[in-house]
Amino acid sequence: MHISHIRLKNWKNFKDVEAPLGFRLFLIGPNASGKSNLLDVFRFLRDLANDGLGKAVVDNRGGVAAIRCLAATRYTDINIEVTLSEGDDNCWQYHLSLNQNNAQRPVVRSEVVCKQGEVVLFRPDESDEADPMRLTQTALEQISANETFRGVAEFFKSISYQHLLPQVVRDPRGFSPQQVYDDPFGRDFLLRLWKTPAKTRESRLKKIAAALQSAVPQLTDLKVNMDDSGIPHLSGGYAHWRPYAARQNETQFSDGTLRLLGLLWTIYEGSGPLLLEEPEISLQSEVVRRLPAVFHRINRTRKVPRQLIISTHSEEMLRDEGIGAEEVLRLEPSTSGTLLCPPDEADRHAMKAGLTAADVLLPKTAPEGIEQLPSVFLQ
Repeated sequence: MHISHIRLKNWKNFKDVEAPLGFRLFLIGPNASGKSNLLDVFRFLRDLANDGLGKAVVDNRGGVAAIRCLAATRYTDINIEVTLSEGDDNCWQYHLSLNQNNAQRPVVRSEVVCKQGEVVLFRPDESDEADPMRLTQTALEQISANETFRGVAEFFKSISYQHLLPQVVRDPRGFSPQQVYDDPFGRDFLLRLWKTPAKTRESRLKKIAAALQSAVPQLTDLKVNMDDSGIPHLSGGYAHWRPYAARQNETQFSDGTLRLLGLLWTIYEGSGPLLLEEPEISLQSEVVRRLPAVFHRINRTRKVPRQLIISTHSEEMLRDEGIGAEEVLRLEPSTSGTLLCPPDEADRHAMKAGLTAADVLLPKTAPEGIEQLPSVFLQ
């Protein structure tokens, strides 16, 4: 199952937009156009299902005012609507409209769930009218209320955002003395590797080491071990002139090696949509050029492939000829909020003729007047 369509009203950068979403999707656009904010709407759905409306809005995002689009005018409700599909069939539609009450507490304005066009939940209902406090929670987060669409709640819970930072992986306690779980920045990355069943872990690391050898030719193998104090460590064998390879741990790995290893591991990990933000960071350009193909091959080996939604500025990545026009969504800032712009007919024709997304679509993301930037410093 994957998210095949989205519609947003008054969500952060987006006043009123909708767009189809591919099973693999590359988000492109200028700085501050809203790529991270678009990724965050999927994280928000995950947080709703896992933690509830109050925590998702207030604790994680600073309240309704912080997530409402600045371009919102008379209509101030925040609307999120997604379609979930399996194969070519639209299975589910989930709609949520929210705002805040007089106490500035987030409340549900409407919540609708449909299965193949048939309504299975419609709120507010009579129970909500009798007890308005019920509207401080979505049905999505309530076991007693989501029985008929629990698969939707479980799907949202499976959404994963990963933006692994090598500095955090090397020194997780330096960033947080307490153990953190499910951290997208890598504070529990080595622990997640260690907790993976040994046979599965070794199989994945063997494949990842083989892939990494194209970028780090001297790397021979990867292992995870637990030290005497209960802290897991990643180690790699490095060939040199001596007959036996030397071993280095994560503190000695380069940023690029740790970053690439983490990216490859996350494709194997989990089951739901995977959100990746600028995976090209710290990686050499030729490695970046091959990332889409590597992601595709790893995903294809899974029993159930994951939907990948990737934000990027990388020309090298978008030069992959395997990226289709339907797999790219361009974000375009405007005075009334950011627009979502799928490729038009001319774009599709150009890409079918052999041009890449880097040739056809990426140039459209250049900010207006950017060519004048150097002259500003001469004034």
